[in-house]
Amino acid sequence: MTYRVHRFNIRMTRDQDALEQFLNGLDGEVVSVIPNVTVHIFWIHRVDFLLIVEKTD
Repeated sequence: MTYRVHRFNIRMTRDQDALEQFLNGLDGEVVSVIPNVTVHIFWIHRVDFLLIVEKTD
């Protein structure tokens, strides 16, 4: 059993279809999706990228 970590750059307002295609294209089982949340001007929070952990055989 091995694990792979993928980095998926994302804009939450427009990349929903790209994320769906990416997840459906994975060969193994998705163990976790970890968002990287940053704070910008005026305390606006934004997700810059996702780390996706995949378990493969």
